[in-house]
Amino acid sequence: MNGALGGRADYTGEGITEQDAPEAPLPLVQDWLDQAIARHEERGDVPEPAALWVATVDADGMPDVRAVLMRFLDARGPGFLTSSDSAKGLQLAANDKVAATLTWAGMFRAVRFRGRAQELPTDLVDDYFRSRPYGSRISAHASTQSAPVADRATLEQAYQECAERWPDRGRPDDVPRPTTWSGYRIVPERVEVWGGRRNRLHDRLVWERVAAGGLDDPAAWLRSRIQP
Repeated sequence: MNGALGGRADYTGEGITEQDAPEAPLPLVQDWLDQAIARHEERGDVPEPAALWVATVDADGMPDVRAVLMRFLDARGPGFLTSSDSAKGLQLAANDKVAATLTWAGMFRAVRFRGRAQELPTDLVDDYFRSRPYGSRISAHASTQSAPVADRATLEQAYQECAERWPDRGRPDDVPRPTTWSGYRIVPERVEVWGGRRNRLHDRLVWERVAAGGLDDPAAWLRSRIQP
């Protein structure tokens, strides 16, 4: 056995040409995200279109990667919410270098970000926390993210105790935000888009930062093509 998995599929995506690529990456990334969301709603073959795979590095230099939900995307960069006491929160506190990927396999597309993480302002985190469903707000208290737990029953007991402490009164402020519940924005230094093509001649366009400015500022970026 050679350990190969599955068959070889020829990618049939549209790719991306320079003529269709903006001088700054945000318009294209936003357009691809919007198309992925619409495709998910219409056909269901692009699950969790806002799933963002985030890679950090621990104290030993070992990388960690996990999926989060991208909750913000604007000229400053993509953002996500998490506990500052989680593995990724602690790793980002020690080393703010970060990489992340959006992947839409059903559309043969992906976007990569590399840069540094910045903590989101407290008022923005507060506003988003209040917008979460009641159960998600309770879970933020019940779970010490990334810490060991004896078993499922222990976790569910913690949830029940928190629900009794902060009953659902139908108000956005009926559950306080845990002080460790925070968020991060990735400030990119490099953005790459990948479009799958036939015969593995995929398209890869890269924007490298050359000056200060947002993801929508052409003066801040130099665009180039790299080989597949």
